[in-house]
Amino acid sequence: MSPEYPFDDAATARAVIDDAGTVVEWNEGARLLLGWPTADVVGRPAAELLADPGDFPTPGKHRWDGTLALRHRDGSTVSVWLLAHHRLPQDGPGHWLLVTPLTGDGPHAPDDPLDKAELVQSPCAVAVYDERLRLRRMNAAMAEVLGLPEERVRGLRVPEMSGRPQSEDIERHLHRVLVTGRGHDVRTYVPIGGDGRMNAWLARMAPITDAKGRVRGVCVAAHDFTDQYLARERLQLVNEASVRIGTTLDVTRTAQELADVLVPAVADFVSVDLLDPPEAGGEPSTARLTAPVRMRRAAHRSVSHGTPEAVAKPGQVDFYPVPSPQADPLMVGHTIVASTETRDLAEWLAWDPARRDRVKEYGIHSTMSVPIQARGQTLGVAVLTRFRRPDPFTPDDVLLAEEVTARAAVCIDNARRYSRERETALALQRSLLPRSLPRTAAVEAASRYLPAARAGVGGDWFDVIPLSGMRVAMVVGDVVGHGIQASATMGRLRTAVRTLADIDLAPDELLTHLDDLVVRLSTEAGSEGRPGEVGATCLYAVYDPVSRRCTMARAGHPAPVMLPPGGAPREVDMPPGPPLGLGGLPFESTELELTEGTVLSLYTDGLIETRERDADASHALLCDALAVPSASLEETCDRVLHGLLPSGSALDDVALLLARTRGLPASQVATWDIPADPALVAPIRKQVVAQLDRWGLSAAQFTAELVVSELVTNAIRYGAHPIRLRLIHDATTLICEVSDTNHTAPHLRRAKTWDEGGRGLLLVAQLTERWGSRHTTDGKTIWSEISLVDEE
Repeated sequence: MSPEYPFDDAATARAVIDDAGTVVEWNEGARLLLGWPTADVVGRPAAELLADPGDFPTPGKHRWDGTLALRHRDGSTVSVWLLAHHRLPQDGPGHWLLVTPLTGDGPHAPDDPLDKAELVQSPCAVAVYDERLRLRRMNAAMAEVLGLPEERVRGLRVPEMSGRPQSEDIERHLHRVLVTGRGHDVRTYVPIGGDGRMNAWLARMAPITDAKGRVRGVCVAAHDFTDQYLARERLQLVNEASVRIGTTLDVTRTAQELADVLVPAVADFVSVDLLDPPEAGGEPSTARLTAPVRMRRAAHRSVSHGTPEAVAKPGQVDFYPVPSPQADPLMVGHTIVASTETRDLAEWLAWDPARRDRVKEYGIHSTMSVPIQARGQTLGVAVLTRFRRPDPFTPDDVLLAEEVTARAAVCIDNARRYSRERETALALQRSLLPRSLPRTAAVEAASRYLPAARAGVGGDWFDVIPLSGMRVAMVVGDVVGHGIQASATMGRLRTAVRTLADIDLAPDELLTHLDDLVVRLSTEAGSEGRPGEVGATCLYAVYDPVSRRCTMARAGHPAPVMLPPGGAPREVDMPPGPPLGLGGLPFESTELELTEGTVLSLYTDGLIETRERDADASHALLCDALAVPSASLEETCDRVLHGLLPSGSALDDVALLLARTRGLPASQVATWDIPADPALVAPIRKQVVAQLDRWGLSAAQFTAELVVSELVTNAIRYGAHPIRLRLIHDATTLICEVSDTNHTAPHLRRAKTWDEGGRGLLLVAQLTERWGSRHTTDGKTIWSEISLVDEE
């Protein structure tokens, strides 16, 4: 180790000895002291330089000083006081630096300004360095700071007295003052004494001049401001914790963020164990805890790579008895500090040999257990330990750990509350959404629902509703907002749509009624006479497999994408319509003919609205995904989600409904125009029976004949001409429909004993699976469904 500045290097005898005891460096001052040239010493054991090898010292961890009898080259013995510093470079083995001054103080001029510096009685640590930056004088306060007597180190440079890498920076600042003649202040955080304890220092350096103004040395006054430094560090850590902890609404991630903040700022190893809620999404128990305490390891962090000090793995459940670092603070409700000095740490770990062995293996000497509490509930415990830092936990460390843990506790509690609300909303939404889509003769359908990743469960929904006449309604909607309120509103709207669809309202009429409902919901949700902010969008479509025509209307919702057989996907051109909840604005329907096998894609805006791309780019990706041939609609659904949401998560809820249209062959439909003469009902019945024979539905002849007779007779008596009878069937159902131009709908009534009529519709209701009426543009249609499936 050579001096950085061109001063007298021979004024100090210096040698470097590696941890194996071999001399690796030997300077000119060492040669002058013992007479051995460098070539004769470097590479040899240092013990050979001792007059008595049995006097080889046992140095401490950081520094050693003492007097040794050394062998001079001429055979004499030289008694030398040595100062030894141990260094641990980052990229190599450790070594010891040995120094001793050779020149000492020596004679001074009578007017030496360095001797006139008044420093002996100063309470401040003061040292004076000469033009060679070697110590000339220091007072008792500085000697106490260094832990070295003045008479022994007089004549040494700062790096030689300290042996720390930071001391070379201090010497550079001393040289700057010496060269420029201007004072300089330096703030540093270094271990000054030999115990390795870190302190924060303000070193005020000033030049010492003679009578002619020439700089003859440097005076250094060191002020210990460790308390202020640590207070600022603690405040900074608390501020950092408010930023770094709680970045997500994930309990495990929040626990890991707590451990990351505390290591290495406060502790060398931190474990976070949390109490499991009584059930998924449930409230933590408010009952008093009893030992043993069951907790789950949520996170841990160590200054050592791979966290070798940890006994439990993340996610592992352990039972902690009393006494233990995990259970005791939860029992008493406050922080507990234990250490090896007070022997309470050994008592804590007596129950677990594995943990006791880890304490011995890594030299853990202090433990602090901080309960994690928020809003009057105990959530878990954070255990902080020290083994690399030599100092134990102080009361200020306890206050700091409690402050940071309290912030984390609120974030953990918020995450659990969010999880409970999300689970509740998901359960509500799952109960409101269809568990499976009905099988119909009109369409083959598949669906997907994906909750938002961060915003919480929303109000997206989809449905497939069988209608009379083999028709089917398809609906996709989106309630504005997220959470339980949005899910509840979605449930009310879905129920309303099913009710309105059951009375066979046209799509534009259905949306008008739905708009009125949303306006009423907004009024109910408001306060102080002001309406609330309930809004929604919806797309409603009705497909008839007989006519192969589809009628649809939308209220502020994305238009569906249509994929005809052998064609390219394209968006259906239809009026946008206002969102639901504005009130009083009209909706328009669009009717188009669909080729059998056409795929309709109905979806909510969460599928196409992302941060990575605009809606047009997403729409193009949707078309590309639909255009790829697939074996099933289920496969197409998966491809669409993977293509547009490759991460598997979305900013908003996503509802996707795919429907492939089917057509009912003309051979499965029969139609008759009914004359106005009641006497001709019998021939009509015979024609129906003959048609059922041709279809191979002889088992349904009796029921169908009675139903046709009642419905046709009622239409002739109470309806208006023209009257039409239509039979439709598939593999499971036979439908009888009678239409006329009278808009008055029939209703069931209970006939009295002696009444001659009033029992027709009651008979129809008893004989069929279901029956009803729907209004048409020309009048009404009375329909009934007869099951063709054997009920055995």
